[in-house]
Amino acid sequence: MIELQSVTLHRGDKTLLEGASLRIHPGEKSALVGANGAGKTTLFMLLEGRIQIDAGTVSIPQQWRIAHMKQEVPAGERLALDYVLDGDSELRRIQAELAQEPAGERLAQLHAELDAIDGYNAERRAEQLLRGLGFPGDQLRRPVSDFSGGWRIRLNLAQALMCPADLLLLDEPTNHLDLDASLWLAQWLKRFQGTLLLISHDRDFIDDVCEQIVHIEQQQLFSYRGNYSAFERQRAERLAQQQIAFEKQQARRAHIQSFIDRFRAKATKAKQAQSRIKELERMERLAPAHVDSPFDFSFREPERFSDPLLSISQGAAGYGEHQLLSGLNLSIHPGTRLGLLGANGAGKSTLLKTLAGALPLLQGERVTGEHTRIGYFTQHQLEALDLDASPLLHVQRLSPTAREQEIRDFLGGFNFRGDRATNPIRHSSGGEKARLALALIVWQRPNLLLLDEPTNHLDLEMCHALTVALQAFEGAVVIISHDRHLLRNTVDDLLLVANGRVQPFDGDLNDYSRWLLAQARETRNEEKNGKAAAAAAPVQPVDRKAQRQQAAEQRQRLAPLKKQIDKTERALEKLNARLAEIEQTLADPTLYDAGSKDALQQLLVEQGALRSERDQLEEQWLGLQEEYEAAAG
Repeated sequence: MIELQSVTLHRGDKTLLEGASLRIHPGEKSALVGANGAGKTTLFMLLEGRIQIDAGTVSIPQQWRIAHMKQEVPAGERLALDYVLDGDSELRRIQAELAQEPAGERLAQLHAELDAIDGYNAERRAEQLLRGLGFPGDQLRRPVSDFSGGWRIRLNLAQALMCPADLLLLDEPTNHLDLDASLWLAQWLKRFQGTLLLISHDRDFIDDVCEQIVHIEQQQLFSYRGNYSAFERQRAERLAQQQIAFEKQQARRAHIQSFIDRFRAKATKAKQAQSRIKELERMERLAPAHVDSPFDFSFREPERFSDPLLSISQGAAGYGEHQLLSGLNLSIHPGTRLGLLGANGAGKSTLLKTLAGALPLLQGERVTGEHTRIGYFTQHQLEALDLDASPLLHVQRLSPTAREQEIRDFLGGFNFRGDRATNPIRHSSGGEKARLALALIVWQRPNLLLLDEPTNHLDLEMCHALTVALQAFEGAVVIISHDRHLLRNTVDDLLLVANGRVQPFDGDLNDYSRWLLAQARETRNEEKNGKAAAAAAPVQPVDRKAQRQQAAEQRQRLAPLKKQIDKTERALEKLNARLAEIEQTLADPTLYDAGSKDALQQLLVEQGALRSERDQLEEQWLGLQEEYEAAAG
C-alpha cells in the first residue's frame, strides 16, 4: 500500500502540498488530476524517490518494483526491440550472466530463473507491445536514432510496460499516440495486475482504465471513488453544497440556449442543435465541477462565410512520388463537423495538411471560397512560436492596431494574466505553448478550423474549455484527435482514412473500437496462417552482427539524401535566425511611431517574404524526410 501522511512539499518558493494525506491500495488504478503547476509530475518524482518531502511521511512497500515512463530517449544505435527489452532489468541480469557461460548447477539455476519470469517469451511480448503501440513489424529492429521524438516517447512507454512492475507511473501516456494505439493501451492497462497511477488529459481514457481519481486542489490530495465522470459529479455536488456562484455556468447555458433557439428549426443545423441540447443537459449537472476553471474563451464569430468553404475533387495526396491518398472528393460547408479516424501513417495528417494548403495536391483540384479563413493547428506550430516574445506581443504582431487592454482581456480567457501575458514564453510549459498557439488561431477569427491533436499537452480543464468553445463555434471543423470525449462532443460525422482512401465511417466511436478489434483478429489469423505455412522451413538464428552491418550499409546508402536534409535544415536555421532578428526589432515599441512607418513597412514585407520562403523550405524538408523514411523502410 502507498500511504502519504501529513506531507508538505515545496518546489522553490512554491508550496505544492501542505499537510496532505493519501492512501492507495495494491492493485488500484488511479488517475492523478489537477491544474497545470499543481504538482502532479512532482508527486510522481516523490514516489520514484527522486526528491524528498519537507515534512510528513511517505510509505511504499520496500520490495515493490517501480516502473515509470521516461520523457526523453537517447538517440543511440540500440535496436528498438532491444531498447524495450531493457525495461525488464531482471531479464537482462539473467541474460548477462548466461552470456558468461556458467556451468553445472548455476547454469541450471539461471535457466530456472529465466523460465520463472517467462524470459523465453520476452522477445515475443516486447514485439506485441511495439505492435500495439503502432510500430510496423519492419521497424522493430531499426536503431532508436532512426525514430522521431514522438516515436521515441512511444519506445519509452513500451519499455515501461515491459517492466514487471508492482507500481506503474505513467505521465501523459497518450500524448504521442493516435486513437488506435490509445484504445489498445487502455485494454492493456485494464489487464495490468499491479498498482497504476497515471496523469492524463484524456477523460475517456481515464474512464476506461481508472477506478479512483486523486485530485490535487488547494495543496491537498482529495480522493474520489470511480472514474473521471464520477469525479465530476461528486465534485460538482461538493462545490454546489458550498454555495459557489454559478454565473459562469449561466452565461454558457444562455449562449448554448441561444444557439438552440436560432437553429433548432433549420434542417441544416438540426443535428448540431440536438448535440447542444444534450450538452446543455449535461452542463446543468456538471458545471459546478468546472466553476473555478481558469479558462473562459470562445471562438470569435467569423466575419463572413463562403459555401462551400473548401472542396477537393478527384484528388491525390502525398509527398513527391509517394502517394498516400487517392480518389479524394470532399466538400466542407459552414457547419460541417468531421472527425478523422485511422491508424498512424494512414494519411490523416497528410489529408489535413492538404486541406490547409500546406501540402499541394499530387493531382486533382483544391478550391477555397472567397471568404474562407482557415485556422490550422498542428504541433509544429508550437515550435514556430517566438520564444523571446510574450503572449501579448504575439497577438500584437497579428494586430498592431488592437488596444492592449482588449488583447489582455482576450488572453485572460486562456489563463495568460498579469505577468504571464507579458513575460517571454521561453520557459513556458508545453501546455502553455499549446494554449498560446490556439489563442493565436482564435484571435484571427477563422471560419474553418483544421485541428491536428489539439489536446496534446493540455490539462483536463483546458480540454473541457476547448470542447465547450468548439461546440459554440459557428464555422466548420475537421479534427484529428485521440481524445474520444472531444470527438464525441464536437463532431457530427466521422471519416475513416485507411488503405489509401477517405470514406465516411458508418457508426460511432464505439463501433470504431469494435472495428479495430475485428481488424486485429483478422491480422492475427493471417499471421497464424503464414506461420503454419512456413513451419516446415528451418529457423534461421538471428545474426546480430549481420544486422548491425546491414544497418551501417543502409546508412551509407542513404547518406546523399541525409546530406540534402541536413543542407535544408541549415538553410532553415539561417532563415529562422534572420526572422528572429526581425521579430526582435518589431518588438521595439518606438518602431510603431508615425515617423518609423516606412521602416516598419519594409520589415513587415521582408518578414512576409522570409516566412513564405520558410514555408517552401519546410515543405521541401518534409518531402525529403518522407523519402528518407520510405527508403529506410
